[in-house]
Amino acid sequence: MAETLTGVVPPDTFPAVRLPESFYARPALTVARALLGTHLVLEAGRERRVGRIVETEAYIGEHDLACHAAKGLTPRTEVMFGPPGRAYVYLIYGMHHCFNVVTEAPGVAAAVLVRAVEPVEGLAPGVRTDGPGRLCRAFGITLAHNRLDLKSSPLYVRAGEEVAEARVGRGPRIGVEYAGPWADEPFRLWVKDSRHVSKAPSRGGRRP
Repeated sequence: MAETLTGVVPPDTFPAVRLPESFYARPALTVARALLGTHLVLEAGRERRVGRIVETEAYIGEHDLACHAAKGLTPRTEVMFGPPGRAYVYLIYGMHHCFNVVTEAPGVAAAVLVRAVEPVEGLAPGVRTDGPGRLCRAFGITLAHNRLDLKSSPLYVRAGEEVAEARVGRGPRIGVEYAGPWADEPFRLWVKDSRHVSKAPSRGGRRP
């Protein structure tokens, strides 16, 4: 049994149905909100790791100075330009992987960073998944998963529990102070009553 946003349910309560391309082919902020409560899944042989998404960050395009695509089309950011529903995985500080889902129509460079999940299935007891680096370490997500199609690969997102708007927190993104005013945009979303949400910055965010 796994602790969920509202109680305790068996790990297989939700069918392993992948979210369709139409889910991702929307504005990044819309997708960031819709991802809350869905399940991130990675299948490796007979093993399956599942976590309920409880925190996201939207990066809305080339005009967003906090977005990697603000520097234009590069070998690193090419995947962000579409098609939607692909994995964008990158490495920061030479040691932490971050997993994003590509959104919007092809040609619009936008993505949503998955910042935290609640463990549901296949993760070691006590493993921390609060923060993008810890999440990827727990799941085993690396640069090898970059560009994977979330609609057909072992890495995907499936439908989960809908999160009521009253339970959704919104605040500035984390670690993007270099982006000036864009750093203060309320593009980070989280489930207020989840203890797995990552620690927020002191300038306005919060940890439930």
